[in-house]
Amino acid sequence: MTTTKTFFIAAALAAVSAFAPAMADEAQLARGKYLTGIAGCNDCHTPGYFLGKPDASRFLGGSEVGFEIPGLGVFYGPNLTPDKETGLGDWTVEQIVTAMTTGVRPDGRHLVPVMPWPSFASLTPEDAQAIAAYLKSLPPVQNKVPGPFGAAEKPTGFVMKIIPPN
Repeated sequence: MTTTKTFFIAAALAAVSAFAPAMADEAQLARGKYLTGIAGCNDCHTPGYFLGKPDASRFLGGSEVGFEIPGLGVFYGPNLTPDKETGLGDWTVEQIVTAMTTGVRPDGRHLVPVMPWPSFASLTPEDAQAIAAYLKSLPPVQNKVPGPFGAAEKPTGFVMKIIPPN
């Protein structure tokens, strides 16, 4: 084999291996986007969704509609974008995965029952990582949602009441 052919083969292999991690990242983000869509994250975490007019410019930026859970209070779907002040910007991928699969936030607080973390607990580690990586890849949206409000506190925004069966 000539030196020129060897050089071009080596260069081609180097180029492919240099892009392999990026392609894996793109595949992981695409998987995270897909899973976030079928899991319905948009429903509770995008402004306007529950009012029939989802605001695509603030996708997953937190809801202005809260869930009232009798005896617990009112909870608003938080901002899932990487905004450092109002979203998940200071959370690591691992912290997002832990909250999503165990129901415990980095500060030790437990997620409210309306968050279906018990279902997410059965995600494969790769799928949970893909969702968290996708959330971290979103454009940051600055949107502080109201609350949470305890059972005795008055919420400041629109509320949907969850009434358990008798």
